[in-house]
Amino acid sequence: MSDQQKPPVAAASALPVSAAEIAHAAALLDAGELVAFPTETVYGLGGDAESADAVARIYAAKGRPANHPVIVHLAPQGDPGYWVEHLPAQAQRLIDAFWPGPLTLILKRAAHIDPAVSGGQDSVGLRCPSHPVAQALLEAFSALRGGHGGVAGPSANRFGHVSPTTAQHVRDEFGSAIHVLDGGASEVGIESTILDLSRGFPALLRPGHVTPQQIADVIGEAPRLPDGSDATAPRASGTLKAHYAPRTPLVLLPFEALERVLAGLGVGERVALVARVSRAGDWARAEGVRFLAAPEEPMVYARELYGMLRALDRAGVGRILVEKLPEAAEWDAVNDRLGRAAAAFEAE
Repeated sequence: MSDQQKPPVAAASALPVSAAEIAHAAALLDAGELVAFPTETVYGLGGDAESADAVARIYAAKGRPANHPVIVHLAPQGDPGYWVEHLPAQAQRLIDAFWPGPLTLILKRAAHIDPAVSGGQDSVGLRCPSHPVAQALLEAFSALRGGHGGVAGPSANRFGHVSPTTAQHVRDEFGSAIHVLDGGASEVGIESTILDLSRGFPALLRPGHVTPQQIADVIGEAPRLPDGSDATAPRASGTLKAHYAPRTPLVLLPFEALERVLAGLGVGERVALVARVSRAGDWARAEGVRFLAAPEEPMVYARELYGMLRALDRAGVGRILVEKLPEAAEWDAVNDRLGRAAAAFEAE
């Protein structure tokens, strides 16, 4: 795999937080408290992955169903074998290729790992983030646990809502109730790719920055893609039909259909329009329309998506109208997040 194909890794330059701040956050985790921390994907709400009580605090803070598993984050020198029943050769090859980075692997959980972190399932999700602040925190916490510390870390937001990509987003969700390490804006901007290896074959459960083709290039086998028919798939983070939703109703339609919605706006009605400049035309300047230019490049769109939705939640509009993006592999991850956000507002 060429360097150009690999997911971005945050620079390991001077950390934006002090060693004392890292040590304090690790001590909080060791005491069973929660800490929000940056990763290259989104900010995570972290707790001791081996403590059922800490995991329960995560679920309570988010309002997350207890049967919806969380991902265990490991330090770069952490031992994934500690957490799993068996580490398949395919998993090791993917770890060598993509860790640290935005790839989560679902594997059979080791018997000594509390099932709370897995939502009661016999599998567990593992990843190693590339953000230097996350790595420093994980290394400090692991040192307190004899080299085997892992941090359960779903996105640091209320369950089902827009994920946070800055420390301020976390504070907007939880105020001062959660200790936050500020590592700047997340570079990738959407959650990790989730690949299931717990059933003897690779299956993509959530698209992300690491693509099915990149995975196939490493393991020599294309992963099965989600099509709604995989009844034996384990539950995984961010795979519910409705997820990643702003508080303002969001409508996702091809641009031609959006034009019909825009033409039918009532007097005094205000909406937001998120579309690529190449498609927006005169609607970008229409009365009652708050236009936000969507990035034309998939990786940039992914990085800016959640910040964009959070900003529009504060824009005083009645609806957010979003242009449906091309059905092409490079847009799969963004399309997945937008589709789940829109599903939160669809009639049953």
